[in-house]
Amino acid sequence: MLSDPRAMLRPPADNASLAGFRRALDGGMLAASRPDAPKAHAVESFTVMGDGHEIPLRLYRSSDRPALPIILFFHGGGFVVGSLETHDAMCHELAIAAGAAVLAVDYRLSPESPFPGPLTDCERALAWAAANAARLGLDPSRIALCGDSAGGNLAVATALLARANGPSVRHVALLYPAIDPGCASPSMAQFGNGYFLTSDVMRWFWSCYLGGEHDTANPLAAVMQADLAGLPNMTVITAEFDPLRDEGEKFLLALRNAGVTATGRRYLGMIHGFASLSAVTPIASRAISDVATDINASFAT
Repeated sequence: MLSDPRAMLRPPADNASLAGFRRALDGGMLAASRPDAPKAHAVESFTVMGDGHEIPLRLYRSSDRPALPIILFFHGGGFVVGSLETHDAMCHELAIAAGAAVLAVDYRLSPESPFPGPLTDCERALAWAAANAARLGLDPSRIALCGDSAGGNLAVATALLARANGPSVRHVALLYPAIDPGCASPSMAQFGNGYFLTSDVMRWFWSCYLGGEHDTANPLAAVMQADLAGLPNMTVITAEFDPLRDEGEKFLLALRNAGVTATGRRYLGMIHGFASLSAVTPIASRAISDVATDINASFAT
């Protein structure tokens, strides 16, 4: 995969359309999923109203058992690309592995909707899930958050808002999360070219999300700056050859220093986004299974 120069993720050319950029990247993510991936018991679609816009949601039930716990899933894609479709296979697999209901959130994308727009959508989805869980036959007392890459950043920020305003969240699982808008870690320098995700595109993604302001002091965007005490149990997954590896592992240590129970796993030989590459590596399913195990341990306490 990495031997193909087309696999390097770079910012679009100045004269390229954002729509074309999204189609190309979304298509690549869809092609990387196993065609024979397991399917959840049932899938339903819902819509939540934001401030003058709709937020599409997709609910994956692992079974018809009553009172399934809920995992809200925030997809990755640098805040700019990604959708319910690009992470559909991952959500099916996570629901089955966890024996839960996964609620995927199709938050607005940047740069059309910069910070805090996508985060506001995630917060709305969490509030809706808690308020409607009983009506849907789900368990409002067992809610977890999960996100990959940019979705990991949104999961942390949503947990920070929930700590202050509710509802209660039992666990937050982060897969190679985007933590540092400064993009200044050693792994960013070491693996920022030639390992799929590039440092150039990460800087561009952050610029799109932060509206070009690079507000590295806002703790709901630059979550390393947040007061992390009192957050739920966390899982932080990193990949050995990922530019985001060091910021994720630094965040893991910050969580532990703040008194948060946090499990960290570095997957050797893996690149950024590997948990979506089920057609490429069996380690993708192993990571999803590990996340499910951690979430269920928090649900059980």
